[in-house]
Amino acid sequence: MSDATSTPRRSDDYEQSLDESEASVAAFESHDLNWLDRVQHFLHRNPTMVPVIVLVASIAVFGFLAGTRFFSPFNLSLILQQVSIIGVLAAAQSLVILTAGIDLSVGANMVLMSVIMGQLSVTVGLPTPIAIAVGLIGGMAAGGLNGFLVTRVKLPPFIVTLGTWNIFFALNLWLSGAQSIRSQTLDEQAPLLKLFGRSVAFGGAQITYGSILMVLVFAVLWYMLNRTAWGRHVYAVGDDKEAAELSGIRTNHTLMSVYMLAGLVCAIGAWASIGRVGSVSPQSFQEANLQSITAVVIGGISLFGGRGSIVGPLIGALIVGVFNSGLRLVGVDVLWQVFAIGWLTILAVAIDQWIRKLSS
Repeated sequence: MSDATSTPRRSDDYEQSLDESEASVAAFESHDLNWLDRVQHFLHRNPTMVPVIVLVASIAVFGFLAGTRFFSPFNLSLILQQVSIIGVLAAAQSLVILTAGIDLSVGANMVLMSVIMGQLSVTVGLPTPIAIAVGLIGGMAAGGLNGFLVTRVKLPPFIVTLGTWNIFFALNLWLSGAQSIRSQTLDEQAPLLKLFGRSVAFGGAQITYGSILMVLVFAVLWYMLNRTAWGRHVYAVGDDKEAAELSGIRTNHTLMSVYMLAGLVCAIGAWASIGRVGSVSPQSFQEANLQSITAVVIGGISLFGGRGSIVGPLIGALIVGVFNSGLRLVGVDVLWQVFAIGWLTILAVAIDQWIRKLSS
């Protein structure tokens, strides 16, 4: 009888001593860390803080150098306008990179869908809403092609999307005849295509519908990635695909949905890009692929997949916009603006590698 009553007491004593031991080890480790290690641990737990810190610092620096011109409502709204299309593409790119892939075709997909929308509305004469719907479905189909080749044919995402980039670009030139559809023609026959180029005045700022669309896209994707089972599956696949399969996640199904959703976001960006440019131009956004990857990397999403917040690329796009605007206002040549963004990208990757050492 005494043995039966003493056993739980020994168990309780053991658990208490174990908790005290773990607490003392944690306290020792915490005490043993220097300030640099503490920063590394903090950034590992909060990867989005890196781009936030860079954004705040760059705003402060350029605000000091350029003065009131930088903080004028018009200039701040202009930054939003300039990054709106790249921001949408960065959202699409982020979905793929979170799964440890990459999509080099996002820009070509977007331009191709804008050409399809314009040609169907102006040349074929379809009602504009139908042309837009066809473009959105086409964007999903283009993303689905990438997903099929990655999941079913088992080709590397880099090779697949490099190939489809060329395919989409060739189709774009073929369908358009390398000719733009002018703004005046759109105003007469398909004004709805320029919807996201319209703006509303607010305290001296000009907020375009395209800027609002960019924020809405990120908000919807944030909810999907952080509040749904699908979002948890996306992170799991990017972190360790084999472990995700063993846990019961249908990894190919998840990857296919990611590429199709990314294609849809590209098509949404296509509609917005028409309003941004004011015309349907097959030659526009030639560097959109690299710019979207730049925004994602600067935004703190790991190129190895499975880590980072979808909010990061939005901040990354804003950082690029702030750098370009600030350097322009202080009189720096465009060449050196590109130079600065290049070093900023390298620095972002170096910080990511440094933070990842904790998980290795």
